[in-house]
Amino acid sequence: MKVQVRGRNIEVTDALKDYVVKRVGKLNKFIDNMGDAQVTMTVEKDSHRIEVTVPINGMILRGEESTGDMYTSTDLVVEKLEKQIGKYKGKLQKRGVRIVNEQKLPLPAAYDEEAPRLVKTKRFAIKPVSVEEALLQMNLLGHNFFVFSNAETEQVNVVYKRKDGNFGLIEPEF
Repeated sequence: MKVQVRGRNIEVTDALKDYVVKRVGKLNKFIDNMGDAQVTMTVEKDSHRIEVTVPINGMILRGEESTGDMYTSTDLVVEKLEKQIGKYKGKLQKRGVRIVNEQKLPLPAAYDEEAPRLVKTKRFAIKPVSVEEALLQMNLLGHNFFVFSNAETEQVNVVYKRKDGNFGLIEPEF
């Protein structure tokens, strides 16, 4: 597993990079077939935040921690990822991976600078999974929703966390 380290508002020293590569690299002993880890370190005022994203067999493992020290943040995020791997290790399965085509959204002719605008576009691998696996992946990422290809219906579906703590499923109707 290769570890790619980037810094925002911080100069990534060789010592810090070596420490992060060593600590994140230890995750490789828990699961085979881990992809390249993406590590982003950000400093804002007194907050040192580290985000780690690692693809595993078509799924994404993600952790984020913020403390007053980058080394402490690194230790905490690696502990968090180790716990996630232990919790979900038995449920991670190998499956085929497809790439979803990105569609460009046209901007209106009279674009108002104060109106909300599209600031980020994300591409991600999508694979056919069951609803239960989609819920597992959503919780693993720590998100409130998850878009996936339903293995049973072969349709694109969305699972989401409801305000009452339960989950919902959005299916297309034809």
